[in-house]
Amino acid sequence: MFTPDDFLKYAQWMGIGTIFLAVITILGFILKWGIRFRLVGTTGFMLVLTAGLFSLSLAPITRTVIPGATRYNLVYDNGSNQAVITVPLTITNSQLDATLRQAASNLYSYGRSGIGGDNQLTIRARVVLHPEPGVSVPLYIGQVKRSLLTREDENMSVEIFTDKLAQLTQASIGS
Repeated sequence: MFTPDDFLKYAQWMGIGTIFLAVITILGFILKWGIRFRLVGTTGFMLVLTAGLFSLSLAPITRTVIPGATRYNLVYDNGSNQAVITVPLTITNSQLDATLRQAASNLYSYGRSGIGGDNQLTIRARVVLHPEPGVSVPLYIGQVKRSLLTREDENMSVEIFTDKLAQLTQASIGS
């Protein structure tokens, strides 16, 4: 995964290439080359790419890694204040807590808005049980609520539904 430092390095090299191409474009106008107008377009495009790479170097794009968290998949996100992730059937209580905290950190964005006025992002964790062939039952086993206003939320609330987690354990033993 690329880091902001990588993007800054790429932006610097693209900037050098853009300046070099701009010099060739000016030389093309002085010598009245037939390709001079294409060089203007290419130089402008290189300038746009350089600006894009530089802007990617300004914002951190790395994901938070919390020890003990398992992999999860985002299955629903309304882009505002609700999201649902799916976790493995073999998840434990401590892994679920760490996974919910990691998802809360990774899904935070300045662009989310709090519809409904509570300014809370709610992320629910679920698994899908198959009690019999052809039947799928979603089982929500936990949720986390965090602030939409601050990046570092000290009052993040993680709730694990222990009765549902026990039901998950019994279902995995029964199969």
